[in-house]
Amino acid sequence: FGAAVPRTGTYAVQGEDELKGWQLAVEHINEGNALIKKIAPKITKGLLGKKVNLLVADSAAKPNDAVQEEQTFINQNKIILMTGSTSSAVAVALNKFAQREKVLYVTGISGSNDTTGKDCVRYGFRQNFYGETAANALGPVLLKVFGKNRKSAFMTPDYTYGHTVTKSMNDYLTKNGGWKMVTNQISPLGTQDFSQYITNIANSGAEFLINVNWGRDAVLSTQQAKQFGLLPKMTLVIPYQVPFLALEVGPEITEGVFAATDFWWTMEDKYPLAKMFVESFQKKYGYRPEWGAENSYASVATWARMVSEAGSFYPPDVIKQYEKGETMPSMVGDVHYRPQDHQCIRPVVIVRGKAKKDMKNDEDYWEVLEVVPGEGLMQAPDAFDCKLGSYT
Repeated sequence: FGAAVPRTGTYAVQGEDELKGWQLAVEHINEGNALIKKIAPKITKGLLGKKVNLLVADSAAKPNDAVQEEQTFINQNKIILMTGSTSSAVAVALNKFAQREKVLYVTGISGSNDTTGKDCVRYGFRQNFYGETAANALGPVLLKVFGKNRKSAFMTPDYTYGHTVTKSMNDYLTKNGGWKMVTNQISPLGTQDFSQYITNIANSGAEFLINVNWGRDAVLSTQQAKQFGLLPKMTLVIPYQVPFLALEVGPEITEGVFAATDFWWTMEDKYPLAKMFVESFQKKYGYRPEWGAENSYASVATWARMVSEAGSFYPPDVIKQYEKGETMPSMVGDVHYRPQDHQCIRPVVIVRGKAKKDMKNDEDYWEVLEVVPGEGLMQAPDAFDCKLGSYT
């Protein structure tokens, strides 16, 4: 299978973490590891008697690059599964490409509502959380802690992920808490200098800085907000948590910050599969996995489960296995896929940044406050205009 993942550019740091998750999953499938067998019990060594091989190309988080790389893998290597995406623009492009080529695609990281909404496809599946579920999980926490009728400024990257996450977050806070968005500063992906946006926010009267930027953009915009004195005067909120953000900006900035995420490694204390995954990952790579690696491992492990349960690599058979919606174990407890839009129904994890003095080790940046069940966080299957398309 082929992964088109950003190894250069704005999302490169997160891309490398994702890649490690896929690499570990392949290793586990081929050796019949105990963790993979918990998720996909019919796996022996390899998949249906075959060895799984991972091919990797750099997408640089650019949709056209990702599609070209996957096209090459299809032509030259006859891949039967595509993955990758850290940018939802890439995920949406690969969704459409998957449907056209009739090759299965499981997303890497993709936070846009559109991926399993208006841009959903029969040949695409998403494991991770997204804008709407992030907003519906984090929103109640913000209202409980900070109350109603507050003023917020948003920083939004100018593409599908940014626009849909900002919309979901703002809609929730406005509708349920009477919050007011006083400014929404929209910046191109890969912005280096955020000073003009930060100046506008400084003059907006906002009390909360809701930063939807991601990857390197999130790091730079957050650091610059601190340099310009916006933080800690305003309260920082991260609606869609960025792997390695706390490491890169430091706990002085992330202390007390609320964020929604897919997974955090301390969940090993509560979930046996999380413990197996964290230990296995740390042993191989020398650090505890971020949620990108957890998501990529889970996506490929799930695909392996569906193939082994269907007893076939034929895409319509595998798709129909996903669409049975059977409950299956994961690193965050039991999950299942929704047949109507191919979205995994899974919990969203609410975390708060720890003070440096409270960190038990040098990776203990976040405290898990709540693991919110996924079922109640999702829109109705047809609310975002998902129409899946054909099997053949």
